[in-house]
Amino acid sequence: MIDTRTAKVVVAGFGSEYRHDDGVGTLVAERAVAQVSTSHFVGSLSDPLDLLGEWNGADLVIVVDAIHSGAPVGTLQTIEIDVENLSCTALDAESGAGESSTHGLGLVAVLRLARAINQAPRRLVIIGIEGERFDLGEGLSASVEAAVPEAVARVVEFIKEAQSCA
Repeated sequence: MIDTRTAKVVVAGFGSEYRHDDGVGTLVAERAVAQVSTSHFVGSLSDPLDLLGEWNGADLVIVVDAIHSGAPVGTLQTIEIDVENLSCTALDAESGAGESSTHGLGLVAVLRLARAINQAPRRLVIIGIEGERFDLGEGLSASVEAAVPEAVARVVEFIKEAQSCA
C-alpha cells in the first residue's frame, strides 16, 4: 500500500500591519502559503496562545515574526525548537525570548503547555526578520521589504521539505 498522506503544515504570521515592520510576519506567511497550497495559513496573530488548537496534529509549524535582536535590519534568522526536549539554545539561553516576548506568553511556554495536553506539533521552526520600525503606521522599512522574497523562499523550502518527507 502506498502512503499518500500529506504532511500537515501550519504557517503562522505574527504581528500587525499597522506597526510598520511588525507586519512582515503575516505578509511573508501569506505569500508563502499562496505558493504552496498544501499548507494552512494562520494569522495575523498577536499572541502565541492563538496557536493552541491551530497546530494540533501538525507535522510542521512555521512561525514568522519580526524580531529586534540587534542584528542588521532585514537579517533573517531561522531557529528550530527541539519539540521533544523543549529546548532551544538560541531562545532559552541566549535571549530569554523563549520565556517572554512582546506577546503574552512566549512561544516556548505555549509549546510546553501544548505538550502537557498532548497537542504539540511534531516540529517547530521560527523565521525571524530583523525589523527597524515598530511604531504606529503602515508600510515596511526598505531593508525589511527587501528581505521579504528571501523569507518567503525559506518558508516555502521548509514546507516542501515537510511534504517530501510525509
